[in-house]
Amino acid sequence: MEFLILFFHCLLLTTGYLGVRGSSLTITTTTTTTTTITSMTIINWNVRKSLSNSWSEPYGSTFPGKPAGRFSDGRILTDYLAKFLGLKSPIAYTWMNLGKQKWLYGMNFAYGGSGVFNTFGDLLPNMSTQIDFFEKLINDSVYTKWDLQSSAVHVSLAGNDYSTYLANGGAFQGMASFISKVINQLTVNLKRLRRLGPSKIVVTSLQPLGCLPRITITSSFQQCNTTENVAVIYHNFLLKKAVAKLNNETGNSTFFIVDLYSSFTNVIENKRDYLGNLKFETPLKPCCMGISDGYSCGSVDDKGAKMYSVCNDPKSTFFWDSAHPTEAGWHAVFTTLKSSFDQIFKHQ
Repeated sequence: MEFLILFFHCLLLTTGYLGVRGSSLTITTTTTTTTTITSMTIINWNVRKSLSNSWSEPYGSTFPGKPAGRFSDGRILTDYLAKFLGLKSPIAYTWMNLGKQKWLYGMNFAYGGSGVFNTFGDLLPNMSTQIDFFEKLINDSVYTKWDLQSSAVHVSLAGNDYSTYLANGGAFQGMASFISKVINQLTVNLKRLRRLGPSKIVVTSLQPLGCLPRITITSSFQQCNTTENVAVIYHNFLLKKAVAKLNNETGNSTFFIVDLYSSFTNVIENKRDYLGNLKFETPLKPCCMGISDGYSCGSVDDKGAKMYSVCNDPKSTFFWDSAHPTEAGWHAVFTTLKSSFDQIFKHQ
């Protein structure tokens, strides 16, 4: 293998105060490029289908035409970034025995709902454990140190640790202190990844969780929640400081930040994509939602009847469900980030 791509990405779910998200590691290899992909909305392949709405209709209705594990109607940020880099979507870690030939395109270690710390009753492997999975592949010579020397990693983490903190009785007044703990543990993970040898590590900031439909529903989808976004801004501030310190320690620009907060904010405030090709009339209102309290996108009753409604045109909405963008929404976000990825991977 000439090149190696590593992915750490977050899955945004729909429960919890600050937005439930997870951490994951994906490894992708290719003979033409070296890079990494991370997404706020990732394909939830490693979690059992029975535990996730992303494997139920109407998810995947735009692409690939059926539920495929993506928390969206279609393509997500990783799909657009993969296309940008000329890559195929990586296979899930739990499916790796389906064929060694698929290892060429990488591996997805995503577990929706996980974090840097244990979450959801310790049912999901945290980011440290996911790195263990990856390191085992190195020890088993699936990927060599030479692969790692021409590789890049993209890391994204936030939300689920905070939701778990609050669900376990943590006071919001103590959130700032807990955010520091999350960033500190993330920094430990980043240092560990750096020791494994990738030439670049790209870290994604947290998007404005106060703008998620599950939050903005209280204002009839008219405005974002400032309190939540202030917490997000603090998370991103500490993340930026941590990354700057890591770069100072290495003496070069090993670490990069991709600003999802600004990209989401720009699209939501302008109600259109960066190129002006798509327009979102009510960007805070989701396309798919439960018909009443207790139901969400993809919910069915005991008889299998649909307990959700779907808008006529997903392309006209930024959000797909209560927490995740539509395919059109992710495309709009990607267009705002493309110049950043151009700079990060211009020498690859």
